[in-house]
Amino acid sequence: MPALSIGQVAESSGVKVPTIRYYERIGLLAVPARSASNRREYGPDAIQRLRFIRHARELGFDIEAIRTLIEMQHHPAQSCEQADEIASAQLATVEDRIQRLTALKGELERMLTCCRHERVRNCRVIETLADHDKCLHEAH
Repeated sequence: MPALSIGQVAESSGVKVPTIRYYERIGLLAVPARSASNRREYGPDAIQRLRFIRHARELGFDIEAIRTLIEMQHHPAQSCEQADEIASAQLATVEDRIQRLTALKGELERMLTCCRHERVRNCRVIETLADHDKCLHEAH
């Protein structure tokens, strides 16, 4: 297969060119060979790696977790316990975020329910934002 340009790799992987350069800079993606004209030349493995990274980022994994998961791929016979731990930690983070967002949603709904569309001086939205003690959710 002929070498691919950074634009072709970006299009095939769904990862933007500046992000590809960033991943190269931080070592998540191998720095590609250069052509005689100094153009980056990628192989199909770069597309697979970028798709892996993109999917992991979409699921909320941080860069260090992704780095560890990529490194694990180089040792296919080892236990995947560490991968399970990384995924479990991410799940806990997502569950915590969902709880906080649910509480925030409830507070916003209460603010809007109590607002009677009168004047700003009687606006429950502004009152609640001005006095945090008027929030009912536990995370304040």
